[in-house]
Amino acid sequence: MKEFEIAQKIGRELAPEQLREAAAKALGVRPEAVGETVVVRRSVDARQDILYRYRIQAYRKGETYEPYRVAPYLDVHQARPVIVVGAGPAGMFAALKLLQKGLKPIVLERGKDVERRKVDMAKLSTEGVIDPDSNYCYGEGGAGAFSDGKLFTRSSKRGDIREVLHQLVAFGAHEDILIDAHPHIGTDKLPEVVKNIRRCIEEHGGEYHFDSRVTDIVRKDARSGPGMTNKPGMTNKPGMTEAVYEVHCGSTVYTASQVILATGHSARDIYELFQRKGWALEAKGFALGVRVEHPQWLINQIRYHGKYQPFMPTAEYSFVQQVEERGVFSFCMCPGGILVPSSTEDGTVVLNGMSNAARNSKWANAGVAVQIEPGDQPATYEGPFALMDFQRDIERTMFRYVQEHGGRHPLSAPAQRMKDFCRGIVSKDLPKTSYHPGTVSAPLHELLPEHVALRLRRTFPQIDRQMHGYYTNDALLLGVESRTSSPIRLPRNPETLEHVDLPGLYPCGEGAGYAGGIVSSALDGINCAEKID
Repeated sequence: MKEFEIAQKIGRELAPEQLREAAAKALGVRPEAVGETVVVRRSVDARQDILYRYRIQAYRKGETYEPYRVAPYLDVHQARPVIVVGAGPAGMFAALKLLQKGLKPIVLERGKDVERRKVDMAKLSTEGVIDPDSNYCYGEGGAGAFSDGKLFTRSSKRGDIREVLHQLVAFGAHEDILIDAHPHIGTDKLPEVVKNIRRCIEEHGGEYHFDSRVTDIVRKDARSGPGMTNKPGMTNKPGMTEAVYEVHCGSTVYTASQVILATGHSARDIYELFQRKGWALEAKGFALGVRVEHPQWLINQIRYHGKYQPFMPTAEYSFVQQVEERGVFSFCMCPGGILVPSSTEDGTVVLNGMSNAARNSKWANAGVAVQIEPGDQPATYEGPFALMDFQRDIERTMFRYVQEHGGRHPLSAPAQRMKDFCRGIVSKDLPKTSYHPGTVSAPLHELLPEHVALRLRRTFPQIDRQMHGYYTNDALLLGVESRTSSPIRLPRNPETLEHVDLPGLYPCGEGAGYAGGIVSSALDGINCAEKID
């Protein structure tokens, strides 16, 4: 087998004869001696001509090509239970791995199933009604289910990415995600994928319990207390007492010897529970900034150097800068997308972005944020909750401003044109936006923490050197983009992945501080499930 690359203008098919000849050249054989050819990667190259670049694996006749196969899911109706708290990417893929291992996942989700969740999100956008358990962050599928379904992680350090991508395809995602350099599923397609994952888990004997917010976790010795002795399948680890966990969801209690805690980056009540129990947690850096919205036609023209045609993929962008020893970067870029309210509690304004599979709206949006490390917050914020409290207060500052300055919707966002922001001028008027709750002209350069505003104001003109036309007053900044990752980490043993104070409890995914995005969260869920015997 040999790998080689081949380029083709976007809009033209890659002819089989062309592919066979290129494969023969790479292998050093005649075309008739070529066996299978497999596309393993496709990316857009817009440096000169607008091309697709394909990475191909070529096999001689007689060589065996082994396609990736997902391990089978086992019947677990009578198997030992493992509690999985959270039905986002980490929880779902942990549950699937448990099926493959012959263990029964009991999935507890504070929010609603993906269909009922859509109703609550509609109320959030149109009326400003926040259901604290069912919104853009909480509910089946997690925050990723309604944020475009970007699958950009390609690092193999966390595990085999194919295990995530191939399962997503098996549950309904398009096969293009297996080869695209920047794969995405689309907000309109993800709910069906999420439902298919749940159906698979339930058909094989796992359980889902919605509207089941965890209110308490009680750890007990497996060999003490009534009904706690010698549960089937329980074994001691060397030098460690086996635990049994009671997970309380109001008056309902679920019991298992292992718990995977995959609650997502906004489950503040879980962190507060850990603090009350005296279990270890620590402040962790996160990122804070704004959502930036441009007309999509402008991004298309910039990225394709004025050569954009309607048959080409909707253009996207990314960048990373260092400004005064802190990273400033774009993330969660949604080409042809819209902005949505992502508040999870009253009295706050938080934004996120999403795109449908077609990526065909008039706008492009991305988070642009500054890295915040412990110690960057004012001295009045102390302890493990310092950055979380800092994050929440900024969200409240945004809310108060729009309420005091004529916001017509409870979740209107403070906004400012890009050049006005950098010049410290309140915008006299604002461009149209995809954000349904609307905007209020605001001095974001004053509402954001000074060190954050300063770094953003230096960054935008610099990016224009890379993407001429990006720095424009036709671009709108909206506040605030604050839920980039968890501002708290639940420390765990690097070998066993168990919480340092809680044998048998596995903090997992974004909420535990060990992932950032759908794929990395899914891989962390898989890794935690793999550790369970």
